[in-house]
Amino acid sequence: MKLEEKTLRTEHIFKGKVIDLDVEAVILPDGKKATREIVRHHGAVGIICITADEKIILVKQWRQPLKKAVLEIPAGKIDPGEDPLTTAARELNEEVRLSAQNFKYVASFYTSPGFADEKMFLYHAQGMTTVEKKLARDDGEFLNIFELSMEEVDEEIKKGMICDSKTLMAIWYWKMNRIKE
Repeated sequence: MKLEEKTLRTEHIFKGKVIDLDVEAVILPDGKKATREIVRHHGAVGIICITADEKIILVKQWRQPLKKAVLEIPAGKIDPGEDPLTTAARELNEEVRLSAQNFKYVASFYTSPGFADEKMFLYHAQGMTTVEKKLARDDGEFLNIFELSMEEVDEEIKKGMICDSKTLMAIWYWKMNRIKE
Protein backbone atom coordinates (compact mmCIF):
# COMPACT_ATOMS: atom_id res chain seq x y z
CA MET A 1 0.00 0.00 0.00
CA LYS A 2 1.24 3.47 -0.84
CA LEU A 3 1.69 5.50 2.37
CA GLU A 4 2.96 8.88 1.20
CA GLU A 5 0.84 11.98 1.74
CA LYS A 6 1.04 14.83 -0.79
CA THR A 7 1.22 18.34 0.65
CA LEU A 8 -1.22 20.76 -0.97
CA ARG A 9 -0.35 23.86 1.04
CA THR A 10 1.44 24.93 4.20
CA GLU A 11 0.28 27.75 6.45
CA HIS A 12 2.82 29.12 8.95
CA ILE A 13 0.81 29.76 12.13
CA PHE A 14 3.46 30.62 14.72
CA LYS A 15 7.17 31.44 14.83
CA GLY A 16 8.75 31.19 18.28
CA LYS A 17 12.16 31.03 19.94
CA VAL A 18 12.06 27.25 20.32
CA ILE A 19 9.42 26.01 17.89
CA ASP A 20 7.41 27.01 14.85
CA LEU A 21 3.95 25.69 14.02
CA ASP A 22 2.70 24.85 10.54
CA VAL A 23 -0.68 23.58 9.42
CA GLU A 24 -0.56 21.53 6.24
CA ALA A 25 -3.37 20.44 3.96
CA VAL A 26 -2.55 17.01 2.53
CA ILE A 27 -3.95 14.39 0.20
CA LEU A 28 -4.01 10.96 1.83
CA PRO A 29 -3.07 7.75 -0.01
CA ASP A 30 -6.80 7.04 -0.54
CA GLY A 31 -7.33 10.47 -2.15
CA LYS A 32 -9.11 12.11 0.79
CA LYS A 33 -7.96 15.44 2.21
CA ALA A 34 -6.68 15.91 5.76
CA THR A 35 -5.03 18.55 7.93
CA ARG A 36 -1.71 18.07 9.74
CA GLU A 37 -0.49 20.29 12.59
CA ILE A 38 3.30 20.15 12.65
CA VAL A 39 5.70 21.49 15.26
CA ARG A 40 9.00 22.52 13.63
CA HIS A 41 12.14 22.36 15.77
CA HIS A 42 15.87 22.79 14.99
CA GLY A 43 16.72 19.57 16.81
CA ALA A 44 18.39 18.80 20.10
CA VAL A 45 21.10 16.77 21.79
CA GLY A 46 21.15 14.65 24.91
CA ILE A 47 24.32 13.66 26.73
CA ILE A 48 24.91 10.47 28.75
CA CYS A 49 27.40 11.23 31.55
CA ILE A 50 28.56 8.31 33.67
CA THR A 51 30.98 9.01 36.53
CA ALA A 52 33.99 6.90 37.53
CA ASP A 53 31.93 5.50 40.42
CA GLU A 54 29.21 4.36 37.99
CA LYS A 55 26.61 7.05 38.57
CA ILE A 56 24.68 8.91 35.91
CA ILE A 57 24.63 12.70 36.01
CA LEU A 58 21.13 14.15 35.79
CA VAL A 59 19.68 17.61 36.06
CA LYS A 60 16.47 18.42 37.88
CA GLN A 61 14.45 21.23 36.41
CA TRP A 62 10.90 22.51 36.20
CA ARG A 63 8.97 21.50 33.09
CA GLN A 64 5.95 23.75 32.68
CA PRO A 65 4.04 21.43 30.29
CA LEU A 66 4.17 18.74 33.00
CA LYS A 67 3.66 21.20 35.88
CA LYS A 68 6.45 19.55 37.85
CA ALA A 69 10.21 19.22 38.23
CA VAL A 70 11.77 16.14 36.63
CA LEU A 71 15.20 14.51 36.38
CA GLU A 72 16.76 14.43 32.91
CA ILE A 73 20.09 13.89 31.22
CA PRO A 74 21.86 17.13 30.23
CA ALA A 75 20.37 18.27 26.93
CA GLY A 76 19.59 21.26 24.81
CA LYS A 77 18.46 22.57 21.49
CA ILE A 78 20.68 22.89 18.46
CA ASP A 79 21.05 26.48 17.31
CA PRO A 80 20.29 27.06 13.61
CA GLY A 81 23.30 25.96 11.56
CA GLU A 82 25.07 24.44 14.57
CA ASP A 83 26.60 20.96 14.45
CA PRO A 84 25.05 18.55 17.03
CA LEU A 85 28.50 17.71 18.44
CA THR A 86 29.18 21.41 19.07
CA THR A 87 25.81 21.63 20.81
CA ALA A 88 26.67 18.63 22.99
CA ALA A 89 29.93 20.23 24.16
CA ARG A 90 28.19 23.55 24.85
CA GLU A 91 25.29 22.00 26.73
CA LEU A 92 27.60 19.79 28.81
CA ASN A 93 29.38 22.95 29.98
CA GLU A 94 26.24 25.06 30.46
CA GLU A 95 24.23 22.49 32.35
CA VAL A 96 26.68 20.39 34.39
CA ARG A 97 29.95 22.38 34.11
CA LEU A 98 31.87 19.54 32.48
CA SER A 99 33.85 19.04 29.30
CA ALA A 100 34.58 15.75 27.55
CA GLN A 101 37.66 14.46 25.75
CA ASN A 102 35.38 12.54 23.41
CA PHE A 103 31.72 12.22 22.54
CA LYS A 104 30.62 8.78 21.38
CA TYR A 105 27.59 8.94 19.10
CA VAL A 106 24.88 6.61 20.40
CA ALA A 107 21.78 7.23 18.27
CA SER A 108 19.50 9.80 16.75
CA PHE A 109 15.72 9.66 16.88
CA TYR A 110 12.60 11.72 16.34
CA THR A 111 11.04 12.65 19.66
CA SER A 112 7.40 12.69 18.53
CA PRO A 113 7.02 12.09 14.78
CA GLY A 114 3.23 12.16 14.88
CA PHE A 115 3.26 15.94 15.23
CA ALA A 116 6.86 17.21 15.39
CA ASP A 117 10.02 17.06 13.27
CA GLU A 118 12.40 17.42 16.24
CA LYS A 119 15.41 15.13 15.82
CA MET A 120 17.50 14.37 18.88
CA PHE A 121 21.12 13.23 18.82
CA LEU A 122 22.24 11.15 21.80
CA TYR A 123 25.92 11.11 22.81
CA HIS A 124 27.97 9.45 25.55
CA ALA A 125 30.48 11.91 27.05
CA GLN A 126 33.84 10.24 27.74
CA GLY A 127 36.84 11.59 29.65
CA MET A 128 34.88 14.21 31.55
CA THR A 129 36.60 16.96 33.52
CA THR A 130 35.38 20.08 35.28
CA VAL A 131 35.42 23.13 33.01
CA GLU A 132 37.70 26.07 33.70
CA LYS A 133 35.47 28.59 31.93
CA LYS A 134 31.76 28.20 32.67
CA LEU A 135 29.38 29.18 29.90
CA ALA A 136 26.26 31.12 30.83
CA ARG A 137 23.10 29.10 31.20
CA ASP A 138 20.09 29.97 29.07
CA ASP A 139 17.87 32.77 30.34
CA GLY A 140 15.29 31.34 32.70
CA GLU A 141 17.16 28.05 33.09
CA PHE A 142 17.30 26.90 36.71
CA LEU A 143 18.50 23.41 37.54
CA ASN A 144 20.09 21.22 40.18
CA ILE A 145 22.70 18.56 39.38
CA PHE A 146 22.49 15.01 40.74
CA GLU A 147 24.59 11.86 40.45
CA LEU A 148 22.51 8.71 40.86
CA SER A 149 23.33 5.02 40.98
CA MET A 150 21.36 2.53 38.89
CA GLU A 151 19.33 1.58 41.94
CA GLU A 152 18.50 5.22 42.67
CA VAL A 153 17.57 5.75 39.02
CA ASP A 154 15.15 2.80 39.19
CA GLU A 155 13.47 4.37 42.23
CA GLU A 156 13.16 7.76 40.49
CA ILE A 157 11.59 6.07 37.46
CA LYS A 158 9.04 4.36 39.74
CA LYS A 159 8.25 7.71 41.39
CA GLY A 160 7.76 9.37 38.00
CA MET A 161 10.68 11.77 38.43
CA ILE A 162 12.45 10.29 35.39
CA CYS A 163 9.82 10.24 32.69
CA ASP A 164 11.06 11.66 29.39
CA SER A 165 12.07 9.56 26.40
CA LYS A 166 15.64 10.80 25.95
CA THR A 167 16.51 10.09 29.58
CA LEU A 168 14.86 6.68 29.58
CA MET A 169 16.72 5.83 26.36
CA ALA A 170 20.01 6.96 27.92
CA ILE A 171 19.38 4.85 31.03
CA TRP A 172 18.54 1.78 28.97
CA TYR A 173 21.73 2.31 26.96
CA TRP A 174 23.70 2.60 30.22
CA LYS A 175 22.13 -0.56 31.64
CA MET A 176 22.56 -2.61 28.46
CA ASN A 177 26.18 -1.64 28.03
CA ARG A 178 27.20 -1.15 31.69
CA ILE A 179 29.25 1.80 30.52
CA LYS A 180 31.68 3.50 32.85
CA GLU A 181 33.63 6.74 32.65
